[in-house]
Amino acid sequence: MSEDLRSKAHDVETTLRVGKGGIASVADELASQLDERELVKVKFLRSARGGTTSEALAEELADAVDAELVETRGHTGVFH
Repeated sequence: MSEDLRSKAHDVETTLRVGKGGIASVADELASQLDERELVKVKFLRSARGGTTSEALAEELADAVDAELVETRGHTGVFH
């Protein structure tokens, strides 16, 4: 993965939050945002994580919208 994308991700604001509705509830919105911008930052709230990790949810969400997962840091994922 590109270091350039990772450095750009630092300045991107979180525009989506995944809660108890899970990733299915935000997949369409993420796809729409990725059509308009290069990077989208998504926060995974405690209610979404349940028995899994933010990394696993981020990978699942990336697969769902055919996006590249640039990185996960804490409970936040950056998608390209």
